[in-house]
Amino acid sequence: MRELAYYEAKLEALSEMMADERVHLMGGTFLSLSPRRLLFQKLAEKYPGRVVSLPISELGYCGLAIGAAMAGLRPVVDLSTGSFIYEAWPQVVNEAANAFYMSGGQTRAPVVFHLLHGIRGAGAAQHSHSPQAMLWNCPGLEIVLPSSPRDVKGLLKSAVNTPNPTIFVDHVQLFEIRGPVPEDDEPIPLGRADVKRAGSDVTVIATSVEVQRSLAVAEELARDGIQVEVIDPRTLVPLDFTALLASIEKTGRVVIADQCHRSCGVAAEISARIAEEGFDNLKAPIRRVTTPDVPVPFSPPLEQFITPAESRIAEAIRFVLR
Repeated sequence: MRELAYYEAKLEALSEMMADERVHLMGGTFLSLSPRRLLFQKLAEKYPGRVVSLPISELGYCGLAIGAAMAGLRPVVDLSTGSFIYEAWPQVVNEAANAFYMSGGQTRAPVVFHLLHGIRGAGAAQHSHSPQAMLWNCPGLEIVLPSSPRDVKGLLKSAVNTPNPTIFVDHVQLFEIRGPVPEDDEPIPLGRADVKRAGSDVTVIATSVEVQRSLAVAEELARDGIQVEVIDPRTLVPLDFTALLASIEKTGRVVIADQCHRSCGVAAEISARIAEEGFDNLKAPIRRVTTPDVPVPFSPPLEQFITPAESRIAEAIRFVLR
């Protein structure tokens, strides 16, 4: 077992997947901040014909990647900031997502769209979106949200290997998180949730960077005798709802922490499913810790005010326990 940073585990996965000659990396900002970028540049130097930096035209290069995937390649496309996927919306949601269905199963588009979502620190309204809920509304796309070094490596391998178009959602505030990664790690199957911390008093369903924040809160509340179970879906499509329900059946209380906006977001959808299928197990109302329905401000104090921070998660946990 090794201790790796999140960005190191992600780079390892990319490097291992490049052993398959069908895999091509498109876009040069997978690890866009120094010194992490230097590690990615070494990968580009090793595979000069299969690592391509492209002009800034998301609509164009996402269309190129989809066509390449249909022709038999396995492109991994880096869109950098999550908001930029809006520029390629017709290609992603109206071409890649529909290819298999509209061809009667004759055409596959095994392309991975990689993006960085969420409130990252002065990203402002045009660089802080979390588009995964919008993409969840488009059947045909698989959606992955890792939260740890082990998960980012194992899930990225599965994302590249799946025959379906996949949205791979990262968060820049996870890059320096360190954690154990097995030497002979295997791909993590899509659609398998993970209990990050067992507990008996309340379930916290968290995604992406909110998993790490929820774990910190759980550790803090344990000193007060509150046992929090933190469960990470890891993928939205497919969603391991059975595992989420099993946790709620055990605790009877649930808090959902996610960086999408409150209305029609990931937390809203999971809340609705719990209300439909697990209502009888609830001892208290569901609480959501999300980003309010406002554009993300540039101002650091205002940005902090709307962030689904640890203090808000702790407050929600204490509310459902009252």
